[in-house]
Amino acid sequence: MSEYELRAAVPADIDAVLAFWAEAAEGTSISDDRAGVARLLERDPQALILAEQGGAILGTVIAGWDGWRCHLYRLAVHPSARRRGIGAALLDAAHERFEALGGRRADAMVLERNELGQSAWLAAGYGREERWRRWTRPLT
Repeated sequence: MSEYELRAAVPADIDAVLAFWAEAAEGTSISDDRAGVARLLERDPQALILAEQGGAILGTVIAGWDGWRCHLYRLAVHPSARRRGIGAALLDAAHERFEALGGRRADAMVLERNELGQSAWLAAGYGREERWRRWTRPLT
C-alpha cells in the first residue's frame, strides 16, 4: 500500500486546496479562488487530482480536458513531500485520464521564473515550445 492515495477532489476540499496552493504552488491565477475551483469541479469532477495522506494534501494537478486538448495546471507538491515520486504519480494519473478520454498530447503552463517547475516538467519528458506565446485577456 502506498504512503499516500490519489483521488479526485470534491467540493469539500476547496478550502484545503486553496490553502495548499498558497503554500506549495508558484504564483496565482485569476481563477484561484473558491468560485473558480467550484466551477472546475462542477464542470469536470475528475479534473483536479489530489495526492493525500491522512487527510493532508501532499500534491495536486489539474488535468483539464476540453474535448480537444489536454491541459495541465497546478502541478504542485508540498515542499516537505518532494522527491518521493508524488509529482510523477500525479502526472501518471493525469496521463491515464487523458488517454482514456482520447487525448493525444498534453501541455503544461509553467511560469518563466519557476525554475524548479521547469526542471520537473523536463524530468517528466515535457519540452518547451519556443514558437508559442500565451495571450490572455481578463473577462469581467
